[in-house]
Amino acid sequence: MFTEKQHGVFKGMTGGLTVTLLALALAIVFAPRAFLPDDSDAVSAISHALRWDVLVVAWLAASIAALARHRFFTPSDIDGGGLSDATPTTKILQSVLQNTLEQMVLALVIHLIWAAAMPWRWQAAIPVAAILFFLGRALFWRGYAHGASARAFGFALTFYPTVVMLFMLVLNLIWMAITR
Repeated sequence: MFTEKQHGVFKGMTGGLTVTLLALALAIVFAPRAFLPDDSDAVSAISHALRWDVLVVAWLAASIAALARHRFFTPSDIDGGGLSDATPTTKILQSVLQNTLEQMVLALVIHLIWAAAMPWRWQAAIPVAAILFFLGRALFWRGYAHGASARAFGFALTFYPTVVMLFMLVLNLIWMAITR
């Protein structure tokens, strides 16, 4: 049986997956013009993805800035992690930064592959994924210090759009290989 924390994480992750599936499906089905590249070529789609991915990269900058600010104003942390024992706040900020970096790298790569490989109407998934990433990071950061249950939904909104898109890319690759 699940512990209370596991139950809380499960609820957060399930909620995040549900929101992800619904948001991506609606984006692809309805494909709002504002969420689509100007043209149907790969260059336009990649440019479109990179413009929206500013929402993804912004969280890496915010995470770095938060840790740097904390270190500057905390005498015991000012020398950096390699030269001092980290305070609890520094450990939290470093963990958020590390997770944000990992999530950002995966999201950027998947968004670029998606832009190059998927049909024009499907490009509407990239802005939705970037928006979910942005919101997810905010919730993850806010909940991190309160434990796994408090950050699970935010983590899921960051991670699941990328994983669902990766899964769809693999399916598309298999489909293309079979139908050629």
